Amino acid sequence: MAIDWIGFSYAVVLALGGVLGYTRKGSIVSLIAGLSFGALAGYGAYCVTCDPRDVKISLYAAIILATVMGIRYKNSKKLMPAGMIALLSVFMIMRLGFKLL
Repeated sequence: MAIDWIGFSYAVVLALGGVLGYTRKGSIVSLIAGLSFGALAGYGAYCVTCDPRDVKISLYAAIILATVMGIRYKNSKKLMPAGMIALLSVFMIMRLGFKLL
């Protein structure tokens, strides 16, 4: 059973992004969204650790984040945080897709 370090790292980045958004801008929405998606991605990484083909939760979280943050990046043209999270989420989608092959 190999631990999904990349998946857990992605979850930590999401959670830390929410905390940073709250501490720097006072955004409660960023805090809730970051911690929620961080927890969801962390649980997904746990599922992938237990069964490498069980990527549903991680994949759904990454698809939702890639879509939402991609739209935010398109509208704002700001790389941080929308562009970075969109790129990381697309990377996770590709990685999880390759796990299914």
